[in-house]
Amino acid sequence: MRTQKRCLGYVALVVDDYDRAIEYYTDLLGFHLVEDTPQPGKRWVVVTPDPESDCNLLLAKASNERQGSFIGDQCGGRVFLFLQTDNFWRDYHSMKEKGVHFCEEPRQEEYGTVVVFEDIYGNRWDLYQNA
Repeated sequence: MRTQKRCLGYVALVVDDYDRAIEYYTDLLGFHLVEDTPQPGKRWVVVTPDPESDCNLLLAKASNERQGSFIGDQCGGRVFLFLQTDNFWRDYHSMKEKGVHFCEEPRQEEYGTVVVFEDIYGNRWDLYQNA
């Protein structure tokens, strides 16, 4: 019998600047800064949409040209991350008022309400609420 819980703990997102990324994800998307710890030559920066969540976003500053080439295109132009909400319209309007770039108008799908937006780097996200 399995008793250990498994989940994704961190998803790394390559960024160009720690402070710029922290500001965007906390101020515009409403994420919480979980940790910002200096390490030799880098920082361990973690944000999360919900402090009770087990899944966090690790903001990883590109340390070379190759890594830098993936900033904003970590998934080849496809939607990369999916931000689930319990109140789509609250979050949509809040993000829109703060200047988040939406690629389309919200739409109703079989599975729920969804809209695609791009983060500060151009990574595509879905904001969605299950039906």
